[in-house]
Amino acid sequence: MKGLRSLNVIGLFVIWILSYVVALCMVVVSGRPATFLEDFRVTWADNHVRQLDGGRGIQLVLDQSSGCGFASRRQYLFGKVSMKIKLVPGDSAGTVTAFYMNSDTDTIRDELDFEFLGNRSGQPYTVQTNIYAHGKGDREQRVNLWFDPAADFHTYSIRWTHSLIVFGVDDIPIRVYKNQEAKGIPYPKQQPMGIYSTLWEADDWATRGGLEKIDWNKAPFYAYYKDFDIEGCPVPGPANCPWNPNNWWEGPAHRALSPAQAKNYQWVKANHMIYDYCTDKSRYPQTPPECGLDNL
Repeated sequence: MKGLRSLNVIGLFVIWILSYVVALCMVVVSGRPATFLEDFRVTWADNHVRQLDGGRGIQLVLDQSSGCGFASRRQYLFGKVSMKIKLVPGDSAGTVTAFYMNSDTDTIRDELDFEFLGNRSGQPYTVQTNIYAHGKGDREQRVNLWFDPAADFHTYSIRWTHSLIVFGVDDIPIRVYKNQEAKGIPYPKQQPMGIYSTLWEADDWATRGGLEKIDWNKAPFYAYYKDFDIEGCPVPGPANCPWNPNNWWEGPAHRALSPAQAKNYQWVKANHMIYDYCTDKSRYPQTPPECGLDNL
């Protein structure tokens, strides 16, 4: 009995050790930031970035003296990031509110962009997305949002996996970019990226191609953020994390859109997409190689 008891103890110890090792292998993501100060830093014009609700939310300010911006303290390689944003209300023509990921490298930049283009009052708010892979960008698409994004907070997300990149608005896909490296198309997967946001003046191009200029009589302009959510592999961090197939975002359910997501994505493209670089023959007489491929 004594020997059996010892074997049981040893067995329990081995199980505990194995469970601990498995747990270590699966601890791959950062937690939700508790406050803005814990996971982000101001990158530009700190007197134009104001903390709200004890740091759980922030306000960005644009006036004639300056715009502003912030960034994550760490970089990440794969995962999902999201923020709830309430955009500039009223006459926001000429302003751009951006939420994006960037590798912070000059010559071979990787970048995943949301750019919210200000409007004249009463016009739809347009969101432009763009993807840079291995230094090559110019992959813009524009979608008119089907709600007023200045009236309340909405969730904007970027999911980045080995299989695909999905831009989401309230969990509705508005842009999908699949990994087509097997066909010679660049895909960002080697460089970690930080998370950034800015509010700035871009009235030379932002609203109707620059025809609508910013009205400084309406300044200051405000955008609001809350519920910063980061689930990804921090770099520096565990070296095996970015390649761990147990990360939830790499699971079979996330390697393609679900039927419901695919239906919503087709609805966005059919009813709300107003520009797609793939069909712009003035810029691309020869269709870019990634266009026309299955991105569902």
